[in-house]
Amino acid sequence: MQIYNSLTRKKEEFVPLKPGHVSMYVCGITAYDFCHIGHARSAVVFDVLVRYLRYIGMDVTFVRNFTDVDDKIINRANREGSDFETIASTYIDAFYEDMDRLGILRADIEPKATEHIAEMIQLCENLISKGHAYSTPDGDVYFRVRSYQSYGKLSGRNIEDLMAGARIEPGEKKEDPLDFALWKGAKPGEPSWPSPWGPGRPGWHIECSAMSERYLPLPFDIHGGGQDLAFPHHENERAQTEAATDKQFVRYWVHNGFVQINSEKMSKSLNNFVTIRDILANYLPEVLRFFLITKHYRSPLDYTADALDESERALKRIYLTKAAAEAHVAGTKWTNTQLPAEIVIESTALEAKWDEAMADDMNTAAALGHVFVLMKIVNRILEDKALKKSEQGRDLVRHALKLFERWGEVLGLFLMPSADFLAQLKASRVQRKKIDTALIESRLAERQEARAAKDFARSDAIRDELLTLGVTIQDTAQGAQWDVE
Repeated sequence: MQIYNSLTRKKEEFVPLKPGHVSMYVCGITAYDFCHIGHARSAVVFDVLVRYLRYIGMDVTFVRNFTDVDDKIINRANREGSDFETIASTYIDAFYEDMDRLGILRADIEPKATEHIAEMIQLCENLISKGHAYSTPDGDVYFRVRSYQSYGKLSGRNIEDLMAGARIEPGEKKEDPLDFALWKGAKPGEPSWPSPWGPGRPGWHIECSAMSERYLPLPFDIHGGGQDLAFPHHENERAQTEAATDKQFVRYWVHNGFVQINSEKMSKSLNNFVTIRDILANYLPEVLRFFLITKHYRSPLDYTADALDESERALKRIYLTKAAAEAHVAGTKWTNTQLPAEIVIESTALEAKWDEAMADDMNTAAALGHVFVLMKIVNRILEDKALKKSEQGRDLVRHALKLFERWGEVLGLFLMPSADFLAQLKASRVQRKKIDTALIESRLAERQEARAAKDFARSDAIRDELLTLGVTIQDTAQGAQWDVE
């Protein structure tokens, strides 16, 4: 597989250091608030990557951390009159709830920062002993940025540009404005741990370095996270780890693109901050997951209501095709009618094309395109009376169902029983559009009476009335069935 390495800024052949085994670390959440759609995108992207690596036969050790002590957590605890442990625990639990709903696989190892204070202190001591860090009389420890020659390589920054915006804040005793905190001396009202420099707590960047090195031998294969983490977080991780260990830290750096809200950067100040829970109050989790992989993971993704609605419609079409295919292959009478050559050729090439898309830097957008081609082929067979009855058509449809399942395991999609998904989708749309189901049932009863009396004008008028409410009617052998568009 080819994967884009942010460090080299090019796609490279992915070859794990240990054949057949992938070591992977992804930055988790800082647990002080509910997860937003940006968190959802990153989680889905790296969930698909883990699923795909396992799909192609790799044994993956996946580590994702929790930052459970940090300025933001402490500040929220102080505002609410709580403590940092309670705040962190609350939002870690919320994280699991949200991710489980989105079908995100649990990481193999999920370390918390507060469980690895000793490793962080040891890392700081190593850096000080090598001249890459220094302590201050206030009990702070800073990393000497200029001591690490390749600082800025990952993010594409240079020292001169960084200096232009750098400054020393009041109370800081840095040698250089570029230096960043590894350890923070204790302040009143903040949690602290004993250290060689007095009581204090870790800085954000040192946490991930300590936790990743604890569980993954260096260099490990993949370090992932959102594009916003490339600088300063990942840049600082790389600098401090390599300076302390004299080893390469990471072989492939992988970053997913930003999520915008109606073409604007998501921000609480702009009042466009959208949490996962905000979205799942109105849409099924699978709809959100589908939307998040409709673009290549490195591309920006624009969240709009229209885009989510389109994802919902697309997913419904796939499940309707699945349902029809499942019903079809349950038949018993078949003919020897041959499928047209172009269908056979196209369907035969489809598996290789899907694999090629995923192997090309995990191009889920292209992979979904092949899912729709498969859907088109299946529907062509089901809509043609001769092809529908053929054994060859039946076998192709059966194989298509297997592909839906196989590809779905990688993408985390199409895995629900079709009837269950369609029923849940209908209920979701009814709730979102505030449709009065009692009114609908009443109108359907009136329509049935009109049809029985052969008052087709009245029957059509009721159908049109319901259509204005977003409700469609399909007359079946089992009676009129209604749905929400």
